[in-house]
Formats: sequence, structure tokens, C-alpha cells
Amino acid sequence: MAERFEKTFTAAPQHIDVMGHVNNAVWVQWIQDMATAHWDAVARAEDRAAVVWLVVRHEIDYRGNIAEGESATATTWIEGDARGAKSLRRVDFHNAAGRLVVSAATTWAMLDRVTGRPLRVRPELLAPFRA
Repeated sequence: MAERFEKTFTAAPQHIDVMGHVNNAVWVQWIQDMATAHWDAVARAEDRAAVVWLVVRHEIDYRGNIAEGESATATTWIEGDARGAKSLRRVDFHNAAGRLVVSAATTWAMLDRVTGRPLRVRPELLAPFRA
């Protein structure tokens, strides 16, 4: 079972599109913010210093939305085992009523911070993220 990390986001005026709800680009930013916050909160200091993660793929299902002033609670976790330099992260956003409004699967690649080259994700690097 993966350790889950939560954070709440509130829609501000700058997040709202012409349809009156959070713009898709904002959801993508929040997904990336979740991954970064989770990494910063859980990863070992030596891993944070040695590697950097970059998105290689986002797959997002929009099932609803929130309007200005409304909040969504995001939950993220690392799903399954890494494959080479890649790791799959899930992020789900639920509105105040508990309804799933956005669900994402994002693939991240781990790079050596100095050389910029991909590195194989070792089990000990993901161990702090496992319950």
C-alpha cells in the first residue's frame, strides 16, 4: 500500500476560465505542485539533493470542476514499482462534497541533478513513500 499525501487547493480569481471554473492548465499546475510537495515532504535529504524529476506524460480525466472560492482536496501516491528511470504517480481531487472531480496519472522520469541524465529508480529511493 502506498503512502498517501494530501493538500487542499482553493480556486482564486486567477484560476478561473471563461466557463466560470478552474482552468485545465491550473489543474495541471496543481498536479505538479502535489508531486513536488509530496517529494519535498517525504524523500530523504540525500535523494532531494542528488536527483530531479521531470514529467514525461500526463493523463487527466476531468469529471467535474470547482468555481472561485471553492476548494478541492488532492490526494497523491506513487502507484506500483518504478520502471527504469520512470515512476507513475496518481493524483485525485475531490470537491467539498467528496465527489471526484479530477483524476490524473502522471509519469515522471528521474534525472541526475548534475549531469541531467536519466537514472534508474532504486527501491530504497521509493521506500519512504511506501506505508
